[in-house]
Amino acid sequence: MKVAVVGATGMVGEVMLKVLAERNFPISELLLVASERSVGKKMPYKGEEYSIVGLADAVAAKPHIAIFSAGGDTSLEWAPKFAEAGTTVVDNSSAWRMDPDKKLVVPEINANVLTSNDKIIANPNCSTIQLVMALAPLHNKYKMRRVIVSTYQSVSGTGVKAVRQLENEIAGVTGEMAYPYPIGRNALPHCDVFLENGYTKEEMKLAREPQKILDDRTFSVTATAVRIPTSGGHSESVNVEFHNDFDLNEVRQILNDTPGVTVQDNPDTNTYPMPIYAHDKDEVFVGRIRRDETNPNTLNMWIVADNLRKGAATNAVQIAEYLVEKGLV
Repeated sequence: MKVAVVGATGMVGEVMLKVLAERNFPISELLLVASERSVGKKMPYKGEEYSIVGLADAVAAKPHIAIFSAGGDTSLEWAPKFAEAGTTVVDNSSAWRMDPDKKLVVPEINANVLTSNDKIIANPNCSTIQLVMALAPLHNKYKMRRVIVSTYQSVSGTGVKAVRQLENEIAGVTGEMAYPYPIGRNALPHCDVFLENGYTKEEMKLAREPQKILDDRTFSVTATAVRIPTSGGHSESVNVEFHNDFDLNEVRQILNDTPGVTVQDNPDTNTYPMPIYAHDKDEVFVGRIRRDETNPNTLNMWIVADNLRKGAATNAVQIAEYLVEKGLV
């Protein structure tokens, strides 16, 4: 495969290269693509140095697959150009996720919707991916009615500038601010921009994307997204009301049997998912599984994942792997 990684110099781009190497993705030619100011710089991959190329040169090279993590505006402008050249784009931005003509894919759940005609494929939001990884198998069994999710999201979800802000605050250094307020010793109920309905874009992604991924509008999701002073890993407190009753041991078994999900749930030993444990791992971790005693057929659980890996880079690479495995590229 001739593969382009667009946005290779960014936080997610660097993790994408790491994941491609770890999983031995079949690359015959690698194009590392970034903005004009980075063209000509060198980046390592599997012990070799690669020169950064610009977007126009990458399109002209006609890669089989282009994995994008370069922001929505870049994706809107350049993904169609790659697609017109015959390249299949896997896009990590929000640009195409809710486009009715584009597939929104978490491979463990709905990779089977992909065909060779899908030239721009959307990677879901990081917090959506870990949420649906746990919800999908339970929905199949018990049928969801309503989901209430509160997120506790790391600064790496904002980008390198936010990570630097947190590090500066910990070190007592005055520096550039990614947020309107300090993030150290704080929690900001503000992920992405506010919309007219009072929700943030991040909260509306959590509300809309699960319905598209599961191809089901019979359940609803409402969200509150909060930024907290952790450097990596997103956590979610999730309350799910089902149409049908459930057995807690069966819930744990269903989740444990789900590829990509690991149950960590033993209050006796203080075993539960934490961002520090999820760091650099691809699994989605689920714990604090318990019945909501205030409402029938309702479950509480806690979901944690590395937002740069399964929440972004790994999911995109898994989509690319599926395309290759099924001969769709």
